[in-house]
Amino acid sequence: MKCYSDPILPREKGRLINGKTNFLGSGSSGLGKGEADYSGRVPVAGLKIGGARPLIIARAPARCRATDLSPSATMPLPAIKKISVRELRPGMYVHDLDCGWMVHPFLRSRFLVSGEKQIQRIIQSGIRELYIDSARGLDAADAPTRTEVESALECDVVEAGRSAATPPRASVDEEIKRARSVLAEANRAIHTLLQDARLGRRVSVEQTEPVVEKIAESVLRNRGALLSLCAIKTKDEYTYLHSVSVCALMMVLCRAVEMDEKSVREAGLGGLLHDVGKMTTPDAILNKPGRLTDEEFALMREHVVAGREILESTPGITPVALTVAAEHHERFDGSGYPHGLKAQAISPMGQLSAIVDVYDAITSDRVYHKGIPAPAALRKLLEWSRMHFNPDSVHIFIKAVGIYPTGSLVLLESGRLAVVVDQSEGSLLEPRVRVVYDTHKASFVQTYDIDLSRGAGGAERILGYEPPGKWSIDPLSYLG
Repeated sequence: MKCYSDPILPREKGRLINGKTNFLGSGSSGLGKGEADYSGRVPVAGLKIGGARPLIIARAPARCRATDLSPSATMPLPAIKKISVRELRPGMYVHDLDCGWMVHPFLRSRFLVSGEKQIQRIIQSGIRELYIDSARGLDAADAPTRTEVESALECDVVEAGRSAATPPRASVDEEIKRARSVLAEANRAIHTLLQDARLGRRVSVEQTEPVVEKIAESVLRNRGALLSLCAIKTKDEYTYLHSVSVCALMMVLCRAVEMDEKSVREAGLGGLLHDVGKMTTPDAILNKPGRLTDEEFALMREHVVAGREILESTPGITPVALTVAAEHHERFDGSGYPHGLKAQAISPMGQLSAIVDVYDAITSDRVYHKGIPAPAALRKLLEWSRMHFNPDSVHIFIKAVGIYPTGSLVLLESGRLAVVVDQSEGSLLEPRVRVVYDTHKASFVQTYDIDLSRGAGGAERILGYEPPGKWSIDPLSYLG
């Protein structure tokens, strides 16, 4: 495999931007708070993690390899390595549990492993792989470093990015106003629906169908407009807007796998209702900012069964919609809940809804978790697809939403920052962007658009994605 990825690290002429760098862009690709390991080691072919299927890593050209961008070449860096839970031993130091979609029953995501009982709790939580810090605990000599893992992922992302995007029927500037109206209507509808469920009233499918139809029409005209709006959620509004997001994302993904329009809309309805069971979960658990106790963790998981029971008694609910709600927490390796279904025992709709649910969850700010940028989330899905998700479906999802989804903030080779406006018909790695900021001058610029697939703008290219908060930039304000 050849990997012709241009450098994705946020640098310009060999210098670090703002004195920082993270692999795969300046946002952390993992869910821990630590920096990536810049060991400078070159990935090797057929690298395996814990006996799982190999990450196929070709000896790629230098442009696709991890680069030593450490502040000082003489300073040893912590050896952050990825291992299977089967390799975890007392005395190892957990650096990152690598389980971003879960509310895990641990006080911290970083800790020294004290004994076998603690390891069993990790396994029982559904965690299959994690990162250790061999500088703070026992080592796993043959385990790959985080840099090696991320190098492999980036090459895989580049391969996926060679695909052309389906051209939108309307530009994001044309659709964004309509999308705002659709989102507002959907938000009102899901508030009413979930409050009815909380009060024990019957859920009305008839009230939701017009909303699902409008969402379906909006994402058909331009998927990026509504999806970029759905990405912005307050912590208090998470449960409601998450339902709208999953609805929209399910319809985008179902169209990408070429389902008929009837199934697409039924999947969207399932997405809108997938978390209705959370209305039976106490608010103190749903909104708890700290660690859940084992008992609270068990209660949280019961929302799936509760949701299925609510929907089974709902007139007009379809089997497709019911399946989305009932299986969105099942995992391909059998580590999910409520039934621990594995691989093809999970329905196609269940497999798709798991991907969509996790993607929206890890990109959203919640009471116990800071959301990560969409490009980082796509790379995490790719990493987790070795265990938790159908790998083929994850690749289709990435192609559907784009390597750099609409609304992403990216760093260009010129040192300017741009907002992704639309996906390109040529390559997902070369979207149409709107330039908004010059990092060299530390100032905003008069905005202008570049279609990177056409070599416009002096052959500009994307070096990586950037967290908008780092630059105090609101990407949505530049759409429409």
